[in-house]
Amino acid sequence: MDRSWNNKAWLFVAPVLILVLFSAAIPLMTVVNYSVQDTFGRNEFFWAGTEWFEELLRSDRFHEALWRQFLFSGIILLIEVPLGIAVALAMPRKGWGVPVCLVLMALPLLIPWNVVGTIWQIFGRVDIGLLGRTLAELGIGYNYTRNPFDAWVTVVVMDVWHWTSLVVLLCYAGLVSIPEAYYQAARIDGASRWAVFRYIQLPKMHRVLLIAILLRFMDSFMIYTEPFVVTGGGPGNSTTFLSIDLVKMAIGQFDLGPAAAMSLVYFLIILLLSWVFYTVMTNAGRDAPESGGAGR
Repeated sequence: MDRSWNNKAWLFVAPVLILVLFSAAIPLMTVVNYSVQDTFGRNEFFWAGTEWFEELLRSDRFHEALWRQFLFSGIILLIEVPLGIAVALAMPRKGWGVPVCLVLMALPLLIPWNVVGTIWQIFGRVDIGLLGRTLAELGIGYNYTRNPFDAWVTVVVMDVWHWTSLVVLLCYAGLVSIPEAYYQAARIDGASRWAVFRYIQLPKMHRVLLIAILLRFMDSFMIYTEPFVVTGGGPGNSTTFLSIDLVKMAIGQFDLGPAAAMSLVYFLIILLLSWVFYTVMTNAGRDAPESGGAGR
């Protein structure tokens, strides 16, 4: 029987495509246009070619900001992913504790980014902040506005407090989706708690962990609001990540050409690293054997 295809369904997708065109494609082309031109004001532009890209790749300022960004994202992933898995494993699977734990985990995610920064800015102040004042009373020299190490600790702890819940909820969703039959087989085999985690829970959480790592990497690599509110990129440039440096260049210095070139390089770095994360973790999950039981 001949089947006739009706393509009128694409009309329902057309509004979304038009919206994406205006909200993504056109601004992106505008940035590309700025990245190859120079302007002296009065809406007059001059062709610059790849000058801004060459200048950017030779800039120590860009390399330092990129290194700080990599360091921050690496620290965040090393802390939040294991911590999120541990908390998800400790959460109850049934009973009244389930909704309570889920609500508590979701609360930090509901707080706007600028509010999170304001909370921790006040929380860490030595004069009126609970954390800063308490550490000062204990004789611990803590001051995130003057000490780069304290500023880094504050920004990292703030991000862990804000976003670990996302990893927890994703891992918990993966855990509750594991059939009970796997646990029954493990109990029959006399598998240890570590063996259950290694051969049952961790492989079954592979896909949600992939999502969690990708989301946390992309978000931590693009972080701006929280550290800007707390430290403003300081003290000095110690917490000036790529996003903060980009805004300073575009808005503070009004260097539209270099800022556009940096934003494109920034975008390509995130795209490339996300693709690498996805490819490596997907291949690792495909190569890992599907375990039917757990050893001791």
